[in-house]
Amino acid sequence: MATVNFQIIGKTEKQTIYLRLSVKRGVTPRTNIGLTINKKDWSTSTGMPKQTTAYNKNTATKLRKLKEYIIDKCNEASSNGTTVNTKWLKHNIDVHFKRINEDKRSELLTDAIQTILDEVETRKNAKGGIGLSQSRINGYNSLKAVITEYQKGRSFKVKDVNVLFAKDFLNFLLNVKKYQKSTALKKIADLKTVCNDASFYGIETSPQLKAVKSTKPQNDNILYLSPSELKAIENAKLINEAHKNAQKWLLLGCNIGQRGGDLLKLNESNFITRNGYEVIELKQQKTGKNVVIPVLSTTKEIIKTGLPYKISLPKFNEYIKKVCEIAEINEIIKGSKITATVKGRGNKEKRKIKGNYPKWQLMASHVCRRSFATNLYGILPTPLIMSITAHSSEKMLLNYIGKDSLDFAQQIADFYTLQSIKAKKESQLKVVNE
Repeated sequence: MATVNFQIIGKTEKQTIYLRLSVKRGVTPRTNIGLTINKKDWSTSTGMPKQTTAYNKNTATKLRKLKEYIIDKCNEASSNGTTVNTKWLKHNIDVHFKRINEDKRSELLTDAIQTILDEVETRKNAKGGIGLSQSRINGYNSLKAVITEYQKGRSFKVKDVNVLFAKDFLNFLLNVKKYQKSTALKKIADLKTVCNDASFYGIETSPQLKAVKSTKPQNDNILYLSPSELKAIENAKLINEAHKNAQKWLLLGCNIGQRGGDLLKLNESNFITRNGYEVIELKQQKTGKNVVIPVLSTTKEIIKTGLPYKISLPKFNEYIKKVCEIAEINEIIKGSKITATVKGRGNKEKRKIKGNYPKWQLMASHVCRRSFATNLYGILPTPLIMSITAHSSEKMLLNYIGKDSLDFAQQIADFYTLQSIKAKKESQLKVVNE
């Protein structure tokens, strides 16, 4: 019959506990069980902790339960012919303490994130294809780094992610890391994805996981360019050719409602004729959706001298700030501006800092799509706006441009006012005809 004995090994005051399993003559594997104890608290006569403190008593209980588990597993291995060696012993100790599951998968939170990172090339993406985008890879790498920092030497397991954990982690992201609400909540959403993914591999999750909230916050400050501001930008007196080029990209972007990455990839091949109509066809990089945009007279006017030349997204963001400054887009508004903070030995950490800024300082590529949607909301039918911006629901579109139930009420009021005016005109026309 197999027997289990514990012993401590080490040269310091705190020593490591080892388990020695005797199966039969010549088969006596031994391994570190991952627990430590002070040398003075160990009884060499009993091979167990002295029952002098609550910690020692708790450790002794853990060792007794481990002993029972290993003997049961050893008997099971003997009956089915499984080889018992040091590797087998280490695996079963880790399973017992739930460091890994039966399939040898780690239950640690950071390891669950790494599992996703190790499989990025074969994972299904949001577009229905295979392989995660670089932005998703960056997101998971960032999550792993910030979880590692949050742990402060501890080792959280997937099952530790409950409501209390999520609240404390969110507080850490907002108040220690100084993340924006949207960024912090995206980290919580990614964390839930990691845990749900781990559950498919048989790793235990918290029963509270579904109750962890990661709702995207309502847009508080909607940054867009009004028609009058776009006119001011169009009429701005620019000397620098790079600024003139960025001006044309900006006006075109606000006219066709696309993200910066898709906008700046446009070329002549995107402009085609379908059933006698001139349209712009493109496939959105982020969503994978095919979008068809009518070429209106305003679009033709912007590009009458040809499309602007290629420019990188960072340069576009840099130049349109200058263009808007020259156009005197100076209204002081609430917003967030990316600011580099110095940390440690000159290391720069960028964060969005909330405040009141001249509007031109907040300009970036996202203003194009938002200006298009905001300026045409209530003018163009909402489904048509959505077909161009590729929002998957009206709720998402309304959140994107900051509309709520009050805006619906105003639209209804405007509709009835127009109907009343129309009815009055028709009534007057009938009187004249008589």
